Amino acid sequence: MSVTGLTDQQLYAGFIRAGRRRTDPALLEREPEQAQLRQVVTALGEGRPAVVSVTGRPGFGHNALLRWTARLAEERSIRVLRVSGSLAERDLRHGVVAQLLTPLGELAERSLRALRGQREPDGLPGLPELLHTTRRTPTLVTVEDAQWLDAASLHWLQALVRRLSTGIPLALLIGRTGLDPHGPEWLADAAPSARLTRHLTVRPLSPRAVADLAEQICGTPCDEGFATAATEASHGSPAILHAALHCFTEAGHRPTADRVPQLRALVTGIIGDRVGRALRGLSDEATAVLRALAVSGDLLNFPLNCSLAGLRTVRESRLREALEVAGFTTPDGSYERIRMPVARERILEDTPAAERAALHARAAHLAYRAVADDEDIARLLLQAPPIGEPWAVHALCGSFGAALRRGDLARATTYLDRALDEPQAPLQRARISLDLAGAQAVAAPEAGDRRLATLIHTPGEGEPWARLRVRALDMLLARGDDSWGRRAAAQALATAHGSERDDLIALYWYAAEAGPDATDVPVPGVPALSERPLAPAQAGIRAWQLAARGRDRTTAAELARRALEAGNAAPVMPRLAAAKALWLTDAATEAEDHLAAMVAELRRRHSPAPLARALLLSAELHVRGGRLDAAERVVEDAQRALPAAAWHPLAAPHLVTIRTFIALETRRGDEARALLDTPMPPGIEHGVRWSYLLYARARVAADEGRWAEALELFKECGRWRLRQQWANPIMLPWRSMAARACLTLGDKEQAQRLIREELTLARHWGAPSAMGLAHLCAGSLDHRESPADAGASLHAPRRLPTRLAYAEVLAELAGEEVTKGDHATATRLLTELSRLTVTPADSRLAERVRRLTARLEQPATPDDPTVPEEWAALSPAERQTAELARRGLSNREIAEQLGVSRRTVELRLSGTYKKLGITSRKELPARSRPTERDVTDGV
Repeated sequence: MSVTGLTDQQLYAGFIRAGRRRTDPALLEREPEQAQLRQVVTALGEGRPAVVSVTGRPGFGHNALLRWTARLAEERSIRVLRVSGSLAERDLRHGVVAQLLTPLGELAERSLRALRGQREPDGLPGLPELLHTTRRTPTLVTVEDAQWLDAASLHWLQALVRRLSTGIPLALLIGRTGLDPHGPEWLADAAPSARLTRHLTVRPLSPRAVADLAEQICGTPCDEGFATAATEASHGSPAILHAALHCFTEAGHRPTADRVPQLRALVTGIIGDRVGRALRGLSDEATAVLRALAVSGDLLNFPLNCSLAGLRTVRESRLREALEVAGFTTPDGSYERIRMPVARERILEDTPAAERAALHARAAHLAYRAVADDEDIARLLLQAPPIGEPWAVHALCGSFGAALRRGDLARATTYLDRALDEPQAPLQRARISLDLAGAQAVAAPEAGDRRLATLIHTPGEGEPWARLRVRALDMLLARGDDSWGRRAAAQALATAHGSERDDLIALYWYAAEAGPDATDVPVPGVPALSERPLAPAQAGIRAWQLAARGRDRTTAAELARRALEAGNAAPVMPRLAAAKALWLTDAATEAEDHLAAMVAELRRRHSPAPLARALLLSAELHVRGGRLDAAERVVEDAQRALPAAAWHPLAAPHLVTIRTFIALETRRGDEARALLDTPMPPGIEHGVRWSYLLYARARVAADEGRWAEALELFKECGRWRLRQQWANPIMLPWRSMAARACLTLGDKEQAQRLIREELTLARHWGAPSAMGLAHLCAGSLDHRESPADAGASLHAPRRLPTRLAYAEVLAELAGEEVTKGDHATATRLLTELSRLTVTPADSRLAERVRRLTARLEQPATPDDPTVPEEWAALSPAERQTAELARRGLSNREIAEQLGVSRRTVELRLSGTYKKLGITSRKELPARSRPTERDVTDGV
């Protein structure tokens, strides 16, 4: 964009260091135009006249071509008369004529006196004198910036063109901004001979020419990427490039790809400055239309933009020409497009705020009448004051949904926020506020929570208001603030009736279950749940209470189904509790089908927090079912729906726990440890989900062999769950894990007590998966019942919910049997294990199974006679383990190489030390000597 009405030198002179000699930029890629102009000069020297128009966008160098031609003519002794139109003199009659006659001296003195006397001269002042002198002296007349010629001067030049004929050695060279392939209209109206007329249009520079220019100015070769970016940013304008590259090199930069941002900033500033000056050269009508174009963009055609600008009688063609000549717009059928985004921004900045807002409002009206898309209308409404029309709210709400579907949450919330500025019915406003609060859960969760709290206490009679308040509380609980939700539910119950009251009671007890101390004792104003409630939401919460406490599995399943079959007539959080309860009863397929339907429903409703909670529950069930790859995908979906930073501190531990389990089971121990080492927000330890995080930390500690720490963490997890009265062992088998830690640390009595408790609770709950897993754990820890009885005789159901935990214990048992040399039992256990497929194939469990299978397939080898006598008392498995320890391998490395657990390695080494009469691995080298054959060769 350039400042129309100023010369090319003036366009960029302000950006060149003071004192630098002002010369035209190098004429790059202008060879075709120069060749034709050279022919004109040659013909002029031979007495043949010509008329040439040179047009192009502002800053493309058409005036520089005129000056180059003038210098060429002077070199050939041809008289040159130079004149220039200007913004300041566009209303001065015969302004250019006076410039043209002045060099003629006495010959035109009379005409000049007439012009200076400010009286209307007779005829065409000075024209006869010019033609008379031209017959003796070939003359080139150059007219720069002809777009600013006054009407009288145009008339004078038309008369000159009409009088040109063979034998009059005068060439008229006209330069003007604009894209006129056939020359300016006034020149065509003069109807000169076609043989005398040429029309040249200068084009933007190519990247190659830009690279040459950059090298000339910067004094160093230019990167191809830099040249391409510079061409794109400047639209190939030589004037803009010349100014920007001088500033660029004076700042010490080199034309390399890594300096493109600095160049773009310079180009943007130069274009903005030129636009600002060009705006001052437009007429009031053209400025009004240009502002309308900047507001409406591509939505309205040119006639509608004229209407938007408030113009009814001005000729549209004249306005279009004025904007195109000034370089602001480019034609596109019945539309005019503003050429550069920076120009549009500068135009809007130049528009007074009140006028800009009014233009946006009127443009929205016109766009609505033109049946534009909702989002196009909404973008205009964002900058407009309240419209007061129903269609405005409709457009903004429709745009909210469209923005959400493409993932532009920031824009979506902006649309709803603007919709609330419009006058509307209270219920409609409340619904919009509810949708806005849901969207704010992602980027402004605290603001969203406050909005939900306000809605919960908003008065209003009737079913729509009741459902809205219940949904607001449901969404508040979904983000995880159970403490606030519990208080809000208790307060709202004071004025609730009917189904709203039933749902609020359910939500209250949902929040109470998640508090640090669960209790069935009601508080004043909040009734307790009945044993078998009929309301679907209450049925879901009661089902969860029974399942968590491990009581009455049949009733829990019946109530859970009642809640889930109600569909979206029941709040989300009680239905999620019901799905988890149903899953705990071993109706896993049914529970996961209901959960999948809920996920689909919440995606359609654009509810980020409830959707994230539903996805996280789905991920947990995938993990426990051994579908680790699916779990990882679903966790990523949950975090896309609600980023980790937006989860409430009371809910965040559940997310971290599931991610930790996935990392641990997929052999990414460092990631699991890093997740647990991440600083947690304050207050996290006051929620019941803190127990999930304790369990995850215990699992990682056990995996790393820190058994004392793991035991304390497992027991602390258990204390939290007991305070909640969550006794069902299938929820988190902390007792059996703590029992393993006790056994490893030598506390067999405590281990037996813990596993007996788990067996009792599992039998009381009665689910096959719970009993099977408890018996299997008992067999692997106690060794008093046959592993074959504990495992192979208790065939797990094909759709075992706790497939991963069951498979891990089977693998542990199989490893023990391989170590003892009981390959028959180990084979039966591995056969049972093969029924429990766990994905992915490179998971920790899958790798362990492959190692055990390889060991089973390995042929037995006789004892090595070279083994020292003391080592003869060791079993082959103990000998393998001791040899690896003698070499310096850690317990973890030994466990990985042998395909057993760390606990197994520790037990083997403990037995080895007793048999060898030593106290630590440091004494192993003294008790052994190198063997001729590595005892681990076949492992």
